[in-house]
Amino acid sequence: MWVFTETGFVSAVRKPEEPKYITVRAREKQSLEVLSELAEKPIIDTPYGDYAYRVLVSDEVFKAWLATSVDMLDYDNFKNRVWDTRGDEFHDALGAVWSAMYKLQKG
Repeated sequence: MWVFTETGFVSAVRKPEEPKYITVRAREKQSLEVLSELAEKPIIDTPYGDYAYRVLVSDEVFKAWLATSVDMLDYDNFKNRVWDTRGDEFHDALGAVWSAMYKLQKG
């Protein structure tokens, strides 16, 4: 599952070697900081992995993090909010994803 929030982008999966946890991965550490703090779990560096950082969390913590993201939703334009919370570089990367998905809408 890919999740974009105003604090970053993560990929959440359930690895067979850690079935009791959700492995939440990110390309850069900042996207995991809020979740890591909530879970009271360290961010693990995985420089040779597909994602450079990850944190293992319980289902309950991941659900609480998602719910908190919903509770904080008070903006009417996500791309502009990300510009405010994460700056130009993250905003531009998000815009590239938006553009790629827009091409699917147009066919």
